[in-house]
Amino acid sequence: MFDGADTVVLYEELAFQDVLPVLWRPMPSSADRDMAAGFSERNVHVLQAWDAMDEHGTVDKPDESAPYAADIMRLDLKINLLLDLVGQILAANRPRPPSVPVRFNALGGMWRSAGPLPEAGEQGVAEIYLHDSLAQPLRLPGRVTNVTPDGHVKVRFAPVGEAVADLIEKLAFRRHRRQVAVSRQPRRGPA
Repeated sequence: MFDGADTVVLYEELAFQDVLPVLWRPMPSSADRDMAAGFSERNVHVLQAWDAMDEHGTVDKPDESAPYAADIMRLDLKINLLLDLVGQILAANRPRPPSVPVRFNALGGMWRSAGPLPEAGEQGVAEIYLHDSLAQPLRLPGRVTNVTPDGHVKVRFAPVGEAVADLIEKLAFRRHRRQVAVSRQPRRGPA
């Protein structure tokens, strides 16, 4: 499933890859229009919250020309510590499914199931918890397209809406860009 290649692709599109809590909830039929709209609205909020929390780059040294750079860095650190604490409290009070390797984009998802395996063709909702500090998961309705005997589940999502698709695309692109940047950094040997 995860071959270590630089570019993570699923359904011929750039995909986000991580080890996250994932749960598949079967549904008797596909999501109706109202349910899909509710999922889309909540998914936009989850992705916007994740985007706001996501570290867009670290500053090694404050810019001396910016008078409040050091103060802002201290506030940022304190907010991150607070978010981590909230995440720990949430995790203790709301158990999550086990974390598994997952890759997904706006078209579909693929993960190794830690629970009972769904059947190919089954309708349901993939719940992907992006961060401990976010109470709600992404909820992406779809249909199981493939299940392997070793537990890999592949799902094709129902259309997620333009706003959600754009935010998921940003998420995947940023992760890809960071992986490329890390792979280009020279490795430091032992001192």
